[in-house]
Amino acid sequence: MKLFAIYCRDGAGGAKLRQTYFAEHLANVEAAIDSIAVAGPLKEGEKTVGSLFIVKAEDKAAARAIVEADPYFAAGVWGAIDIDEFFGVAGDWVGGKTW
Repeated sequence: MKLFAIYCRDGAGGAKLRQTYFAEHLANVEAAIDSIAVAGPLKEGEKTVGSLFIVKAEDKAAARAIVEADPYFAAGVWGAIDIDEFFGVAGDWVGGKTW
């Protein structure tokens, strides 16, 4: 299993769509919780501007499928999505440093 960072930047109208689909989004996150290492909103001050997921998946296609299953994806909340394999090598979450 690999980790993938999924950076979802809101598109035009994202704020209104977030409100409309918020409950469905949370239900989807709960359903996929075993595949999620961490997830949460991206903020600029008080404004939510996107979402960040670190997901556990076999490959990039499987990671993309996780995010594409989210109601925010289908509703068009996110205007841009970037997915890259992620290696946690330092910090609290990996117990300090891995070298």
